[in-house]
Amino acid sequence: MQIIDKNETSNRLPMPALIEALRTMFREGCEVPLRHAHTIDNGDPGSSGTFLLMPAWQPGKKLGLKTVSIYPGNRDRGLPGLHSTYLLFDAQTGVPLTMLDGDAITSRRTAAASALAAQYLSRPDASTLLLVGTGQVAAVIPQAYSAVRPIKRVLVWNIRPESARRLVAQLGLDGYDAVHAPDLETAAAKADIISCATLSTAPLIRGKWLRPGTHLDLIGSFKPTMRESDNDCYAGTSVFIDTDEALIKAGDLLEPMKAGMLRKESIRAQLAQLCRAQHAGRQHAEEITVFKAVGNALEDLAAACLAMESGSP
Repeated sequence: MQIIDKNETSNRLPMPALIEALRTMFREGCEVPLRHAHTIDNGDPGSSGTFLLMPAWQPGKKLGLKTVSIYPGNRDRGLPGLHSTYLLFDAQTGVPLTMLDGDAITSRRTAAASALAAQYLSRPDASTLLLVGTGQVAAVIPQAYSAVRPIKRVLVWNIRPESARRLVAQLGLDGYDAVHAPDLETAAAKADIISCATLSTAPLIRGKWLRPGTHLDLIGSFKPTMRESDNDCYAGTSVFIDTDEALIKAGDLLEPMKAGMLRKESIRAQLAQLCRAQHAGRQHAEEITVFKAVGNALEDLAAACLAMESGSP
């Protein structure tokens, strides 16, 4: 079985190719059971975590399994909050083919799916990106969005200003016009696209901050207790989701649904429907669009297959 480390996994997943691999997989579809989520209670909220098992397969092609451990308290230990591995098998025989770095797959496929949705939901001329969060996923979002939109400026906000400044410095080295945004409300008013990739349990973005034409991308929260947006973000906006799993997992959707601000029937489309041209996405320049994603094992499988194929002679 081939083992591919983090750097090589990342190198094999260039954003333009990864975005297209995701589009193809969403069009073709695959088998994706509901993920298994287990709480790891270590007796202390600061050291407890969540363990996820995410399988997916295309009959006759490939079978994949991602394991993910999420420990929000790790940031106080100077450690990443998320660690994962990915195993790729032959779906016809069950033979293990490749072990890849799950962190690289998760961060890059999450950012790529966000950018894929933005191709349908953000304005074609969107050039200012507000990045909320500074973790592994957030760090590659500018790269992903630059593959689909003419991003000229990146505003970076984080609850820890020093983390925002570090990412701004790195983005500057990568050639971006990046600046630290100390005030989130002010930054939101300047942004064409707002992308949130945090582990927040309380709303960060307020609906009253969203100007006409804004695209709000919510990809950090994945549990009912996690939120990055308030209920007002769903008043008069066009809401899209990655899969129907978001409707049972995402606090960003569950809470406004409880409050009567959002109805399940008012969700415009899922990402697969956008990729299959079953919904046109954004309707006009002034429309405010919201994309809520909780992640999907389909995306991991697409990324793993691309990584394996990219290394083939």
